[in-house]
Amino acid sequence: MCGIVGLFAKAPRIEERLGEHLAAMLVQMSSRGPDSAGVAVYRDPVPAGSSKLTLYSPDPHEHWGAVEDGLREAFGGCDVRELRASHAVLVVDAEADAAEAWVREQRPDLRVMSAGRVIEIYKEVGSPEEFVDSFRLRDLHGTHALGHTRMATESKVTTEGSHPFSTGLDLCLVHNGSLSNHNRLREYLRREGIEFQTENDTEVAAGYLAWRLREGATLEQALEGCLEDLDGFYTFAVGTADGFAVLRDPIACKPAVLAETDEWVAMASEWRSIAVLPGAAEARAWEPEPAVVYVWERAGVAV
Repeated sequence: MCGIVGLFAKAPRIEERLGEHLAAMLVQMSSRGPDSAGVAVYRDPVPAGSSKLTLYSPDPHEHWGAVEDGLREAFGGCDVRELRASHAVLVVDAEADAAEAWVREQRPDLRVMSAGRVIEIYKEVGSPEEFVDSFRLRDLHGTHALGHTRMATESKVTTEGSHPFSTGLDLCLVHNGSLSNHNRLREYLRREGIEFQTENDTEVAAGYLAWRLREGATLEQALEGCLEDLDGFYTFAVGTADGFAVLRDPIACKPAVLAETDEWVAMASEWRSIAVLPGAAEARAWEPEPAVVYVWERAGVAV
């Protein structure tokens, strides 16, 4: 089943309390996804030439200082910016591809949850309520964010198999639904150089978007390609450095609602997640049309 939430801030007071609002939305989706939860938050961009990595360790006693020292020795500079539960955010004086490659080679026991200049991904097994508390989600600020609560159907409940999935720099995807051709598509994308860490079908959809963007497609074109190349039923919410996008398959059997005010744009699997936001009663709300790409970015709104 699963639940999706998204929030795009259009006013400073929403940015300042983004984590608080996102947490309230996520908890409302607990009944749709009690197995695990995760968020992608876009905030605090690092300077050009540097990168931000969010890393996960299954070891509760992980010595993050050793990881910091290794990256500093390799690239000349690294700082642990955040420690939240089983995750750490590190800022490295290197391009994201190089820093991520170092982690995969030198510390294969760690999982790179996200890489880029803006994105931070946190996810973990357990209830959304537990996730919100253990990751101190309410104290986060940011420009926009996506969240997901999972009811596992296609793969086992693990931290790595939870959403969001990131297969490109500052790119992430959350998904409610199921893909029927993900195994065949995974093999094709591997031949194209896209790497996968799990058997989850959502990671394949994220990899497909990363591949299309790498080949020169715009985000809208990449999502429109999903309508031709992905078999199944789905609601996708995609995060980028500039904003987020929403797409439902042509049948649109998975629920979704969008709403907008002068201060925010929100999406969710059910209205109850949006109803907790300030000004929700006066928001313009609608059900996204099947097979239509909706995009919100910092420069404006495109549909």
